[in-house]
Amino acid sequence: MNQKGRGLFITLEGGEGSGKTTVIQQLATALDEWGVSYMTTREPGGIDIAEQIRSLILNPSNTAMDGRTEALLYAAARRQHLVEKVEPALEQGITVLCDRFIDSSLAYQGYARGLGIEEVLAINSFATNGKLPDVTFYMDIEPEIGLERIAAGQGREINRLDLEGINFHRHVREGYQMVAKMYPERIRIIDASGTKEEVAAGIKSELAAILKDFDLSLSNS
Repeated sequence: MNQKGRGLFITLEGGEGSGKTTVIQQLATALDEWGVSYMTTREPGGIDIAEQIRSLILNPSNTAMDGRTEALLYAAARRQHLVEKVEPALEQGITVLCDRFIDSSLAYQGYARGLGIEEVLAINSFATNGKLPDVTFYMDIEPEIGLERIAAGQGREINRLDLEGINFHRHVREGYQMVAKMYPERIRIIDASGTKEEVAAGIKSELAAILKDFDLSLSNS
């Protein structure tokens, strides 16, 4: 449980095209309705320094980037984002909805890039001083479906990770499934193959129960 008076740190995870951004927007609307003070943000990014790092990591022209370089850049962006934006909000009692956090690095760089989940966890534990989310929703989807959504314009702009072969994205999914087994109490696995409305409705129901468990009142629940 989080400390009394602190905001709840909630992250959404998933492969490319899993619909995280859309779901976060709908969860934000629900928190508005419930009268819960919140903030939305994303990784890598969320603040100026981290957004600059994001542009380096995701630039489609940076195909020569080494896997360890990629992992270290993600960790650096995560550190700055955490200390500059996330932690101050949590300390003020604001619930934070974050698109990606440490689990992305474990799945993408640790497993799919073959750097080792434990090795990448060590890098990120140093960067975050051991900070983990209170709750994580992992949006599980077949990578073929996710990439089809992006190609059909249902996702977002194409970035460097989208250019990876299908086997890489299959490994990302396998990595997420392994990470979910590492943190079964924190990570909630969500079937993201339905419509965005169906997925958001299911997560919204779980979120309402979680907020009550953490003693965060819902004015219109």
